[in-house]
This record gives sequence, C-alpha cells and structure tokens, in this order.
Amino acid sequence: MQILDDDRVALAHVEARGDAIIDRAVAWCAINSGSRNLDGLNTQLDVLEAEVRHSLSCDIERVPLVETIEVGDNGVLTEQPYPPALRLTMRPQAPTQVVLTGHYDTVYPASSPFQTVRVRDDGALHGPGIADMKGGISVILAALEAFEDHPARHAVGWTVLLSPDEEIGSLGSGPVLAELGRRGHLGLTYEPAMPDGALAGARKGSANWRIVVHGRSAHAGRAFHEGRNAIAGAAIIAAALHALNGRHEGVTLNVARITGGAPLNVVPDVAVIHFNARVPDQAAAAWVSEQVAQLAAHPPFEGLTTDLHGGFTRPPKPADASQQALMAVVAKAGALLGQDIVFKPSGGVCEGNNLHAAGLPNIDTLGVRGGDIHSEAEFAWPESFVERAQLSTLILAKVASGEIDAHALKRLRLETL
Repeated sequence: MQILDDDRVALAHVEARGDAIIDRAVAWCAINSGSRNLDGLNTQLDVLEAEVRHSLSCDIERVPLVETIEVGDNGVLTEQPYPPALRLTMRPQAPTQVVLTGHYDTVYPASSPFQTVRVRDDGALHGPGIADMKGGISVILAALEAFEDHPARHAVGWTVLLSPDEEIGSLGSGPVLAELGRRGHLGLTYEPAMPDGALAGARKGSANWRIVVHGRSAHAGRAFHEGRNAIAGAAIIAAALHALNGRHEGVTLNVARITGGAPLNVVPDVAVIHFNARVPDQAAAAWVSEQVAQLAAHPPFEGLTTDLHGGFTRPPKPADASQQALMAVVAKAGALLGQDIVFKPSGGVCEGNNLHAAGLPNIDTLGVRGGDIHSEAEFAWPESFVERAQLSTLILAKVASGEIDAHALKRLRLETL
C-alpha cells in the first residue's frame, strides 16, 4: 500500500479546509442536542441537513425511528419518541458498500451550564460534544467531501447514518443499524479516539435492565405488618445482583440506582432497580441474562411481585479474524500518513457493536482525538480534525482501489456469525 498522486490530491483537499472542519463542529456544539432534548435535536438535525446539502451531492433522507418503551423511576411504562435519523446515500449500486455512522445527540441536557466551546490554555478545544461526537460528524463529512473528488470514487458506494439516540443505547436506531450492517461490506464509525490516538479494538457487550418491584402500601406505625416493602425487596435483589460479580470471567454488573419510595411513615409499594452488565462474549451474555432472569422471577419475600425489562442493546464485539485483518490494514494506512495507529480493548460500547453483530467488520473510533467525554471537561485536540479526516479519506481511497479488500473482510466476518 502506498499513497498515489490521486490520493495526495484528496488529502490536500482535507488539509486546505482544516479551519472550516473545526469551525462547523464548534458551531454545532452551541446547539444543545442532549438525548432527551427533542427541540434541540430537531434543530441540530436541520443544521446538519443544510450542511450536507451544501457540501455533498448525495441522496438525503430523514428516517423515522420507532418509539420504544421506557421504565420510569416510579415503575410506570411510557413511550419514548425519537427525532429522525439522517441517512445519506451515494452510489447504492456500486460493487462495494461502506457504512459510516455517527450520532448527533450528546449526554448534556438542556439545563446543563456546559453549552459552548472555548480554547484551553494548552490549545485543546473544550466543549459539549466536541469529541463525542460533533467533531466526529465533521470528520465524516470532510472525508467524504475529499473522496468525492477522487477518480476511483465510482468503485465505492457509501451510506452515512447520523442517529439521535446513541447515548441512550440506540434503541430507536438499532434496527436501522442492523439493516445497514447486513448490507454493507465495511463499517467506519466516528466515536472519538483516545487522547493518545489509540483506537478501540475488542469491545465488551452491554445490557441495561430495570426490575420493577411492587409491594403493598401501609401506614408504617399503625399497620406495618399489612405492608410489603418494595424498597426492602429491591435492596435484597440488588445485593444478589451485585454478588454475580466475580462469578463469570469478564462479566461485571453495576447496580446504578434504586428509585421509588414513600414518606417515612409509609411502607413503600414500588421500587425500580436500574442496572447494567458488561460481557466479553456471547456465552457470558447468555450466562448473565439467565442469572438476571432467575433473580427477577423469584421475589425475595411473600407479597412482592417483580417485572423485568430490558436486555442487551450492544452485543459484544470481539477481535475476531475480520476485525484483526481490518485493524492491520487501517494501521498500515495510518503509517503512510505518519500516524502510529494502535488498538486497545475497551469496556465501552457504541454503534460499532451493533454493526459487528449484524455482520459488518468495522473500526469505531475514527473520530477526533479527545478525552474526558461524558463530563464537563470534554475536550478535543484541534490538529486531530484534519489528521483523522485524512485517515478516513485514505481508507476510502484504498477500499476503492482494492488495496483494502472490503469483500474479503466481509466474508471473514460472516464465517464467524
């Protein structure tokens, strides 16, 4: 693999637009698009669509997402609506199809004081979503803008999906991701790289559950014996869930919250246990799912009833043969650009888990270099915008030339499904 003259032209296109690539991401960060801020998400969607219409000649579609059921802190089930995902499509009949994904929601609610980007004393950009992942979306568009001037572009079709719900598990966009994963040959996802530039290799799978515990209300003084304390039952179940840690290699289970309760003189009649599990493989996922189901099926004392909700939304993404082969060629492309690409396992999860489960080999941390994501210290290094956009541009060029054999990578992945 080597950088050809046509590749150099495309890479120069990225470099020449470096300031613009950063500036649009900074502007997007001033739009609050927290996962529950529907007005902000719709505003962000409008802005992204306008930017795409200005910069790319592709088909643009707003994809409606199906509402999902959410368990409230009080145990009540409600429907959760989502704004549309934005799907961009170019050359869907081309022999090789690349899927690029990102998300336009962030973890910061509309009430957060963290709303704009500033430049730190060390030069880093500090702001909400600048790394995770409005910076990544700008990198996607920059790479595609450059690739669309490359003479080899006709060999590759691409689809971009920008979703509004990644930070809350991709429950609405999950079916769309699965469809794209089945149809595509290679996936590129734009979560931020690690601060040192490392990319995620193997990823654990993730499940989110709620157990709703129903008891019986009563006066805590006059009729305590008539009540059935849902909070006490939830605490017993939570302790049993915590005790699963250490019983299966690589499995961790985190009891995050117990909600519900009543005034001090009332026996509480409802409680909700909110918890998450991380697993290294499907066997571990099956084991912890069975353990959770057994605990939820047997209330700890008479008079309680329990309902289990949730499950795995991010399947494990092991470093199988297809992933190892893809990581190797991406590292070669990085080396041509002077980027030392290394891969590290991660307990975090993202859309790359979903794509892999659907049969798509993918690299899922091709966004900017940054850190402290999901906190008000979130930052990104400005030089990494051009750096990572050039890496994706070169990957696309090498897929088009066949030097990165996307069809062979897809076959390897299908062999392990």
